[in-house]
Amino acid sequence: MKVLLAGASGPIGKAVRDALRADGHHTRTLVRRTPTGSEEYEWRPAEGQVPVEAIEWADGVVSLSGAPLGRLPWTRAYRREIYRSRVSATRTLAAAIAATPRRPRVWVSGSATGYYGDRPGELLTEESGPGEGFLAGVVRRWEAATGPADGLTRVVHARTGVVMTQGGALGPLALATRLGAGASIGSGGHLLPWISLEDEARAIVHLLADSSLAGPVNLTGPEPATWDDLTRSLARELRRPHLLRLPAPLLRLVMGEVAEEMLLPDQRVVPARLEADGFSFRRRTVQEAVAAAFG
Repeated sequence: MKVLLAGASGPIGKAVRDALRADGHHTRTLVRRTPTGSEEYEWRPAEGQVPVEAIEWADGVVSLSGAPLGRLPWTRAYRREIYRSRVSATRTLAAAIAATPRRPRVWVSGSATGYYGDRPGELLTEESGPGEGFLAGVVRRWEAATGPADGLTRVVHARTGVVMTQGGALGPLALATRLGAGASIGSGGHLLPWISLEDEARAIVHLLADSSLAGPVNLTGPEPATWDDLTRSLARELRRPHLLRLPAPLLRLVMGEVAEEMLLPDQRVVPARLEADGFSFRRRTVQEAVAAAFG
C-alpha cells in the first residue's frame, strides 16, 4: 500500500512508519514546514489546507496529530491547543478526502480511550457509550470530525490507551521515577488502559492492510493492569525505589484537572473488536510492555 502519515514525527508515528516499511509498504508524510524531499507534503491543518496530490497518491491515511497530553500544566490556552490540534487536523483531512475524486481506501484516524471517562466497575468495549469530562468531550468531537469522509472511505477510530514509551503521556511519571520519586498514584488499584508501542504500531498496520473494520476500535493491551502494576514496573526497570504514595486529594489539589483526567480515572477497556479480528498481541501484560520500553 501507499500510506500517507500525519503526525509521523512523534514516537507512535515513527513506529508506524517503520512497521509499514518493514512490511513492504510505501510511506509519505504531511509536515507543517517546507518539505525536504519528494516524500513530504506541506499542509496547514489549522487553515484547512492539504495538497490534493497527497490525498490522491495514498491508498491509506493514518492521522496521529495532537498536542501531547503529558505536557504540563494544562492552562486555558493549552486546553484549546489539545482540542484544536486534534479536531482541526481531522476536519481538514476529512474535507480533503471528501473533495478528492481518487480517495484512499482506508483512513485510520487517531482517537483515545479518554472517550470513556471515569467508569469504575464497568467493562468497556467499543459498544460502550461516552463518558464525562474534558477529554471525553474532545474525543467525541475528534471522532465526529471525520464525518465528511464517512461512507466515502473506510474510517477507523483508533481509540488508543496509554502507550508505553519513554515520552508522551508517560513522560512525567517516568521522569519522577528516575529522580527517585516512584510512587503509587491514588489508591493504586484503579485500572488504566495501556498498550505497548510495538503493538500500537502493529495494530494500526493491521487495521490498514489486513482488516475490514470501520468505526471505533480499542487499541489497548489484552490483560488489565492497575496503576500500581505500572508504577512498580517502571521502578523495577529503572532500578529506582517505589516508596511513596500520592493520595488522590493531594493530586487533585496540586494538579487539578490533569489528575482527574489522566491519573485517577478507573477504566477497564478491552480490545474486543481487534482481537475478534484476528490480531495477536506480542506484549500481553503491562510488565512486558514497560520492560520493552524502559529495560
